[in-house]
Amino acid sequence: MMEESYRIQDELQAECGKQLFVNCGCLIFGPKGHPFVADTEKCLKRHGAPHEKFGVDEQRKRYPKLSLPSDYELVLDKTGGMLRADKMLQALQRQFQRYGGTLRDGEPMLDLYPGDIVSIKTIKGVHRAKSVVLALGAWAAKFLPRIGVNVPLEPLKITVCYWEEKNGNHYSFENFPAFVSESGEGNNTIYGLPSEEYPGLVKICLHHGPKIDPDNRNGVDNEWVLDTIKMIVRTHFPTLEKEPSVVETCIYTNTPDTDFVLDVHPSWKNVVIAAGFSGHGFKLAPVVGKVLAQLATGQQPSYDMSYSKIDRFFKNKL
Repeated sequence: MMEESYRIQDELQAECGKQLFVNCGCLIFGPKGHPFVADTEKCLKRHGAPHEKFGVDEQRKRYPKLSLPSDYELVLDKTGGMLRADKMLQALQRQFQRYGGTLRDGEPMLDLYPGDIVSIKTIKGVHRAKSVVLALGAWAAKFLPRIGVNVPLEPLKITVCYWEEKNGNHYSFENFPAFVSESGEGNNTIYGLPSEEYPGLVKICLHHGPKIDPDNRNGVDNEWVLDTIKMIVRTHFPTLEKEPSVVETCIYTNTPDTDFVLDVHPSWKNVVIAAGFSGHGFKLAPVVGKVLAQLATGQQPSYDMSYSKIDRFFKNKL
């Protein structure tokens, strides 16, 4: 889906007149032979994506502020980069309204009544339509069982940290790519973005966190997450301050296989479900939206959707 996502993203940039994607590259690194790095390289080769593979000696020349063990290897995806998510959401919303869509923000859904005409009850009234797409984020785990869909979804609290450089501006997107790493310490996956969102601050986060109830996201202990990120920053990013300047949170909604759920309800084909994006869905949003629209209007999806079916979680169960 990624190739079409790039094309639609370019169309959206042209229509809104703003740069939504910064093509600064994406650096993947980890211990030699680690499946994460090896599988990334195989994927890039399979799709003909421009990339480079190199070792730590070359890394120290290109990115001297990054400190890696000598047994690490790196893959630079030259098509990768950084999406300006807030600007992209604004652009998508404006285009949606331009083509006749209506946004009803601040109107929580209370219930859904399926049938040939689907009724959605909110705090402000009832809306009716021939079909509906349920893209409920972390709340999918709480609501979907009410309509008979018991997908194993796990909302996680993700700690989002921004770190200041001690000296210089070596982590700006002109000088440093986005990055993902399988760290050798405890097999922790981290991801990061160069300085952009908060000027002068690098975003580095752990790609994991504690399970939460989305309506009580502060009711869990996530100090261990911050301690883990601090250890990784001390080890691999020694020119950053030891404490983050800004700490925020977001929520992932994970499936057991980390693939999405994009499917119709088992009984009501005019109720479409989108859930379980597992922390890697936003970049595919343009294509996911297209596929969901196809499902909602009874069309054949443009892609093989077997990997995103609801029943994949239950095929081997009696």
